[in-house]
Amino acid sequence: MTRRQSPKFDTSRLKTHIDAMTKQAVDVTPDASSRHLHNGLDTPLPPADLHGSYVNHRPLPTRDIEKRHAYIIGSGIGGLSAAFFLIRDGHMPAGNITILESQEVEGGALDGAGNAEDGYIVRGGREMEMTYQNFWDVFSEIPALELPEPFTVLDEYRIVNDSDKNWSKARLLEKQGQIRDFSTMGLSRLQQLELVRLFLARKEDLDDIKVEDWFSEGFLNSNFYTFWRTMFAFENWHSVLEMKLYMHRFLHLMDGLNDMTSLVFPKYNQYDSFVRPLMAWLKKQGVKVQYDTIVYDLEMDISGDTKTTTGIQCHTSSGDKTIKVHQRDLVFVTTGSIVEDTAYGDDDTAPELRVNEADPNVGSSWQLWRNLAGKSPAFGRPDKFCGNVPASTWESATLTCRPSPLTEKLKELSVNDPYSGKTVTGGIITFTDSAWLMSFTVNRQPHFPDQPADVIVPWVYALMMDKPGDYVKKPMPECTGKEILIELCYHLGLINQVDEVIAATKVRTALMPYITAQFMPRARGDRPWAVPEGSTNLACLGQFVETHNDVVFTLESSVRTARIGVYSLLGIKKQVPDIYPGQYDIRRLLRATRTLNNDEAFLGEGILRRVLGGTYLENILPLGPGEKPEDLRTHGLFEQQLSTLRSLIEDSHTLDTAKRWIQGAIDNLSRRR
Repeated sequence: MTRRQSPKFDTSRLKTHIDAMTKQAVDVTPDASSRHLHNGLDTPLPPADLHGSYVNHRPLPTRDIEKRHAYIIGSGIGGLSAAFFLIRDGHMPAGNITILESQEVEGGALDGAGNAEDGYIVRGGREMEMTYQNFWDVFSEIPALELPEPFTVLDEYRIVNDSDKNWSKARLLEKQGQIRDFSTMGLSRLQQLELVRLFLARKEDLDDIKVEDWFSEGFLNSNFYTFWRTMFAFENWHSVLEMKLYMHRFLHLMDGLNDMTSLVFPKYNQYDSFVRPLMAWLKKQGVKVQYDTIVYDLEMDISGDTKTTTGIQCHTSSGDKTIKVHQRDLVFVTTGSIVEDTAYGDDDTAPELRVNEADPNVGSSWQLWRNLAGKSPAFGRPDKFCGNVPASTWESATLTCRPSPLTEKLKELSVNDPYSGKTVTGGIITFTDSAWLMSFTVNRQPHFPDQPADVIVPWVYALMMDKPGDYVKKPMPECTGKEILIELCYHLGLINQVDEVIAATKVRTALMPYITAQFMPRARGDRPWAVPEGSTNLACLGQFVETHNDVVFTLESSVRTARIGVYSLLGIKKQVPDIYPGQYDIRRLLRATRTLNNDEAFLGEGILRRVLGGTYLENILPLGPGEKPEDLRTHGLFEQQLSTLRSLIEDSHTLDTAKRWIQGAIDNLSRRR
């Protein structure tokens, strides 16, 4: 669905207000975490984190927009979204926009390719949720893949997910295919306190701190952390600051963390679901795409603190060239890449990394970022993210499966028949006793539009690859696809039928050296802002860009950086809403507190029930397992918790820990004077 605007507008009847708006300063990226919510004469704009129709208004075009051009380096979801926002909100003629892509296909990390004969492959998948304000804003206007106009990708997505709730019945496995209890988070009160302490910590105090530096060993072995690390791909040596941001960003999903009921998934793989329809729309508008173009540096006029991009240096199939950039033209660059330098393997071949070779085709996005960082510290410190490959690497495998004992086992672990078209495993399933910490998932099938009816496409990945496997005594990166399949069969209890499984299965592997580089410990200044300080016509996109409160490794974060860049460079009088405010919702906070307490009543819940039970506000109280709303009006829990409180006070170990935590908080308060 395209909303066309004439380049000329009759604005005479609104001249008074348009003139006033021209003079008005608009903070494109308001920070909800630094503001005190109130209404007053000083609040003409909506709250920073207001979501919904009111903030989806259409802004007026920038002066002389038809004379300006935009060059977008990288065709990942960030680059494609930048083109979308330039057209829709910037009113830039689509023919003035050129996307420069180093590969022969668009999409970046959002890939999906292959066929049933040679095997399908996706390097990764996307666990999604409902509050991706910027992402869903884009796809609320992109024509649907399989429905006729005026239906959109969002309309199609809602039809699929509203009728087919996602959930998992086998989130954790152990002992060669046995389902392990995953009903609770398995956190002690002291471990819950560790999470609370992180939730309350200031972001500024967490520079360069690792997850394992913050949490106890018991916490790192809990159900909660297993859910967390395998769902989000966190390692113990990753940034605890990023873990904190994830806690705030997704607090409203906490009670669906264990069984995956908090997630929504597309019908097909990410390329067919999102990249294909968005790229088709952009090309229909007139956006130009130049493939096989490796941008290795930008020419820049730096005068004092001002930085203006004047040229784009690139390698092309027809030779090296420099694209001239005029002063009022715009450049959007994807800094870094999580799928750069991917090495591929198959049934009989293990992948071999080619990192840091003197090859212009290797690490081009990282080399570009390094060149930018060499011009000014405003562009960040890329080596903080790409400088430790062993710490940012993991491997995935895509299986193309004909009927075999493996597909029969998948039926046992799935919430619906894998061939039904509905939710299958409901997200990843993790082998908790796997030396590799191996997980696998089967999304809705078919996963590819051309997939034969008897084929299932599961996806496998592992976080701890440097250790020998439990059956195949080799680190995962040294294994062929068949060997990875054998290790999977061992953990599924199918080792005695492995030959039959191998005969019916093709495996394609992807070893990605920077796939979690965005999680590496970092400090202020390591990542550039979407518009680096002093930049007049260049914005940065993607997973290595600073934002106030958003996380990385999501589709939403890439789209957010693109939107910020477009609005900032064009001076668009429109705000990019801050993250969903679930962290400030008392209902979500109380629900998350109970969830983290293993779905048992938390200390103080009895008092809340006594005060609010039977009142208009009793709906903010979380229900326990098997409880009904009328149970909130009984007072038995209050008396029970009084007894628990006495026991806690008598427990000297718990009391001493609480004292130390309180004393630490007091010391922090004292230092802020």
